Amino acid sequence: MDYQTSADSGRTSQFMAFLRNPENLPNILTMSRILAVPLIILLLYSTNRWINLFTAVVFVLAAVTDALDGYLARKHHTVTPLGKLLDPVADKVLVLSAFVMLVHLGRASAWIVCLIICREVAITGLRAIMAEQGIVVAASGWAKYKTIFQIVAVVALTIHYPFLFTVDSQVVGTVFLWLALFLTLWTGYDYFRHAMRYIIGGKTADRESHG
Repeated sequence: MDYQTSADSGRTSQFMAFLRNPENLPNILTMSRILAVPLIILLLYSTNRWINLFTAVVFVLAAVTDALDGYLARKHHTVTPLGKLLDPVADKVLVLSAFVMLVHLGRASAWIVCLIICREVAITGLRAIMAEQGIVVAASGWAKYKTIFQIVAVVALTIHYPFLFTVDSQVVGTVFLWLALFLTLWTGYDYFRHAMRYIIGGKTADRESHG
């Protein structure tokens, strides 16, 4: 019994030390983005306009950690293999889970979300294949705008109800969803085109990719 208590105490101490170490903060922020997904899904089942607004705030806070964890990792030179693995996964899980729930709620078109999901999965798989060959392809400069438009679409569609001088959040979200679809497909095509050039031509890229 004493041995078990001592072992538990040791694991707790190690966990607290992990949390207090500033070098681990980027990975903690990344994992918090993943952990926020079940909460967002649960909150989206509510039709209360204020809970919807709160859900949108939670989503924004989770999305902001994407930029924050990358900034902290570069600032403190603490980019880790775990961070490189989890960061893109956390982004996709957060955004795509929200899109799926919005389809379930009838706030987003299923075919648009399907195309976005297919693009994200295809490019993630292609990036993994390229990484195995030691090739990193620079994505289009529009990739960051694609991500921003996706986030704005999710936020507006999550709010759903009119706010701020009767602005129709559903309409705003639908417009941004269409824009996000266009940029998602365009940046996917652009990435695929450049990737095929390196694969077929046997070239090596030296710039970092973002998806």
